[in-house]
Amino acid sequence: MRVYIIGAGPGDPRLLTLRGRDLIASCPVVLYTGSLVPKEVISHASPTARVLDSSGMTLDEITAIVTEARDANHDVARVHTGDPSIFGSTAEQVRRFEALSIAYEIIPGVSSFTAAAAAIGRELTLPELSQTIILTRAEGRTPVPAGQHLHELAPHQATLALFLSITLLKSAMEELIPSYGEDCPVAVVHKASWPDQIIVRGTLSDIAQKVREARINSQAMVLVGRVLTAEDFAESRLYAADFTHRFRRATKPE
Repeated sequence: MRVYIIGAGPGDPRLLTLRGRDLIASCPVVLYTGSLVPKEVISHASPTARVLDSSGMTLDEITAIVTEARDANHDVARVHTGDPSIFGSTAEQVRRFEALSIAYEIIPGVSSFTAAAAAIGRELTLPELSQTIILTRAEGRTPVPAGQHLHELAPHQATLALFLSITLLKSAMEELIPSYGEDCPVAVVHKASWPDQIIVRGTLSDIAQKVREARINSQAMVLVGRVLTAEDFAESRLYAADFTHRFRRATKPE
């Protein structure tokens, strides 16, 4: 028996990996986050599978279902939104599984931050502008560790991808302005890859008002950084004619 922790992707059911799809189809028990995972993803489950929505469950209740499956020697497809390794609340489940000697495997998925970048058609790293992406969140009911508050991360000038922060947007943007500047570009993508996806673009100074007018208050990725609008940036050396690498020799100048 094994628990497969499956990343269902950001929303579009076609972004579910083939391995994730096959495991959902084969597992006798499918436990999914119904508030975020589209029904189309779960439609791959067998008609005979026990399919349960975990959105209203506690950790103890989830553990009890998995333990029952173990006792019946039934594999479990534990389906999460996005990628399970990023703000997925999977670590606490894994800790329970390990304490109970329940085997598990993590199946990666497409994260909402990459889906949001795809939606706005931008690369989040650009040569000589930003070679670092910080995945984080604004401080709300969940405390942020010392040294990881937004105003402490901001001086790095990295591209930021803010998860779970849309209801804290105004204060988050105010924390970033001293380092990034009021005119720094921001893109908010609501329900990236879903049919009802919404994109709001602005700057640190006006994005909160624009998002409020768009009535977005959940399921949104916030991207911050100069890469979002930059046009005059250095090209990668990878494809430069005068650059040698193991697959191509540089062209000698005339």
